Amino acid sequence: MTIDNAAEINKGSSFDDSWQAELANGHPQAPYRSAFPCVPGRRGVAAPFHGGVRVTAPDTLIAGVDEVGRGALFGPVVAAAVVISRADIPRSIDIGVKDSKKLSAQKRRELVPQIKKIVADCQIGFATVAEIDSLNILQASLLAMKRSVEQLEVTPEICLVDGKFPIPNLCLVQKTVIKGDLRSPVIAAASILAKVWRDELIVSLADKYPEYDLAANKGYPTKAHRLAIEQYGISCQHRRSFKSCQ
Repeated sequence: MTIDNAAEINKGSSFDDSWQAELANGHPQAPYRSAFPCVPGRRGVAAPFHGGVRVTAPDTLIAGVDEVGRGALFGPVVAAAVVISRADIPRSIDIGVKDSKKLSAQKRRELVPQIKKIVADCQIGFATVAEIDSLNILQASLLAMKRSVEQLEVTPEICLVDGKFPIPNLCLVQKTVIKGDLRSPVIAAASILAKVWRDELIVSLADKYPEYDLAANKGYPTKAHRLAIEQYGISCQHRRSFKSCQ
């Protein structure tokens, strides 16, 4: 399936095409590039970038990266990276991929195996509570994103990163996309995988920490969660650097 018009990808969907038009028109905003050399032969790391990236070709491999759990009080921050060919992006839209926050938990779970059938590769990365407290939540989120990308066994030609901050020292051409999970189906697919993986992790810890109602709040600062912290104190999986945990 050949797609030469960026708008055609998003026809009939809620995604806009501005990020794709930017890329197809020769990157008017220069993508972030690492100041550090790439390591030859390292798994998941691209060769040095030369010249422009053609995303109009249907076989162009595009990565999308997103994180979940930045606002939680409990547990790691988790990121997912997916790699998909441009030609397969419409298939992801057809199955219902969109911002994970706009989907029910059941729908997200149903989409995971469908997304995995479409993408060329997908990986999870995370940063621990200790790393969050040591680095701060922004840097820990970027670290989780970097880990997810560096585990990829398929090398994309460009990496679309949700948000306004590029991933430091990443040996791939990358472009930040503000509100990327709303604007890009590739980033939206990553957001779904990351959300489901993290939710399942937190639910698996609920029996170990029954005081905090983790199965319901997934570690986020609900009123009940805050009250439990006041009553029982924090666990070793709470983020001590966050005000609500102090």
